[in-house]
Amino acid sequence: MKIIIGQPKLEQQLLQLEAELKQHPDADVLFFPEGYLNQNVKEASRLAAAHGTMIVSGHRRLNERPKDRSIIINKAGETVLEKAKYTAAEVVKEQDWTISTLLCDELVLQGFRNENIGRVDMIMHSIGVGMFSEVQYTEWMEEARQMAVQNQCIVMGTSHADGSYRDSEISIPIAYCIAPDGQVVLASRNDTRTRLIILDKQNTADCCHGAPGDDVNIQVVPSA
Repeated sequence: MKIIIGQPKLEQQLLQLEAELKQHPDADVLFFPEGYLNQNVKEASRLAAAHGTMIVSGHRRLNERPKDRSIIINKAGETVLEKAKYTAAEVVKEQDWTISTLLCDELVLQGFRNENIGRVDMIMHSIGVGMFSEVQYTEWMEEARQMAVQNQCIVMGTSHADGSYRDSEISIPIAYCIAPDGQVVLASRNDTRTRLIILDKQNTADCCHGAPGDDVNIQVVPSA
């Protein structure tokens, strides 16, 4: 499976999402931050179907509380997961991968509530804006690492390239990927380049920049 981890700037349209889809026609999944889609779910669905790429991100229902929703749109443009923030986990299946989601501070406020869904292969953590301190960055990376080990699954996350938490003067955009054994294979901070994550369930060593988990190889491009 090929997953594009993007760190777009905040915008009202989906221009950056469309550009990434055009640039990576072979990708299976495009992974974007919390809230990026805003109210543009219909357009995102059209783009997913047009490019044959699943989209994992977040959108907002402004008249509801909580307003933030995680969303997964499949390659046919159908919404197959929509979960309100601070609710129990849900899953979808894609290419024999069981995928679930987290939104931003769910990571530290409630963790991964999977009591009703059993084991997952991957948790995709859409983050709103960058970390407001180095302490927060370290805390969140460790929480994600522990979550990967506890659930024996891949955990990956991404934030927007801009914006800040409550007008903080500090904002550290991040993207990360952690293997089921807790090995951090991507820890990007203040580096908003798009990354390609290649996942292979065949347990064979990669000769370049792969990092094996329990039964999956993870390759990151670019690696540094």
